[in-house]
Amino acid sequence: MADRNKVVVFQAGNEEYAFPILHVISIEKIEQVTPIPHMPASVKGIIQVRGELVPVIDLEHVLYNQGIVNGDKTRMIVLKTDELSYGVLVSDAREILDIPSESMKQLGLIAYQKTAYITGVASFDGRMIMVIDPEKLIQSVEGIKEIQDYMRSQHQSQ
Repeated sequence: MADRNKVVVFQAGNEEYAFPILHVISIEKIEQVTPIPHMPASVKGIIQVRGELVPVIDLEHVLYNQGIVNGDKTRMIVLKTDELSYGVLVSDAREILDIPSESMKQLGLIAYQKTAYITGVASFDGRMIMVIDPEKLIQSVEGIKEIQDYMRSQHQSQ
């Protein structure tokens, strides 16, 4: 359980967030994302990462209902869940951090359905970092069932 509080810290909007490192496959520069017709605005399309097709989610759209501004620091964090791997576009991937257990606080917003993916807040050294559960995040994305079906059909046709 040594990695329990080890996270990848990133920026979305003006805030710091983190994914548990156990879910992180890689951090990539943005390449050509292939759009999928009729997908929600938060789904940018699919991309091939190390031979695997993964859907790409705009986290700023999920969190703030505005598209990410692609810049020099923009990165895609590739995550794995039980259902599928997927990429998340973030403004900046900052660091790998080991958050002290005593700094982790549960968040009252967990009960709120639309933010159930925020599982806690780390508050230390003058920073406040919201920790996101990748499993809950992907299930909250509109159209994810259609994306999973599309990914399965693409995988089977290869």
